[in-house]
Amino acid sequence: MSDALLHDLLDGCRRLHAGGLLAASDGNLSVRLPNGLIAMTPSGVPKAKVRLEDLAHLTLEGDILSGRPSSERAMHLAIYRAVPEARAVVHAHPPTAIAWSLARPELAELPSDGLPEVILAAGRIPIVPMAVPGTEAMGANLLPFLPAHRLMILARHGGLCWGEHLDETVGGLERLEQVAEILWKAEALGGAKPLSAADLEELRALRARIGPKII
Repeated sequence: MSDALLHDLLDGCRRLHAGGLLAASDGNLSVRLPNGLIAMTPSGVPKAKVRLEDLAHLTLEGDILSGRPSSERAMHLAIYRAVPEARAVVHAHPPTAIAWSLARPELAELPSDGLPEVILAAGRIPIVPMAVPGTEAMGANLLPFLPAHRLMILARHGGLCWGEHLDETVGGLERLEQVAEILWKAEALGGAKPLSAADLEELRALRARIGPKII
């Protein structure tokens, strides 16, 4: 089981890099192993080139057992400690999603209430206030959004998704960038128009029945 999870971690790195959601050594991915340890991508290694032997292992308390884990490990560990069901965490740099937080710093969430598929698949996508990357504040700023939200934009920094497996989290980042790009194009065409209040209520009720997973 552990070996399969580690190989999934490498596949996730390559998938995000191939999709243009990571450049060079940007971003970080992690999984919670069956023994309770956390396996995480290393600091300073391009995601397209991460090997099994490069992965770092650490405890939930942050003790490094092997390797050189990402400088963003505090953010990952904050999620794992706060959310027992979290089995994978992915942080990437989707360009259009980041651009929304740069151009529209007043937004509390991505304005996606005109897209039924997004409401059903992800619910609301909040924008987490900025913190200096690599600091404990990154994890602290996430806590008010947990466990209600699995997919988020980190203001001026990137995107983040946690879930019950790597496919959910990697797919969440792919979905985030697609949604952000659709909304950007809608803005260029005159602005995205929301759904009616009745439609929104119905869709959010359906989302509640579907459950919290990113699909």
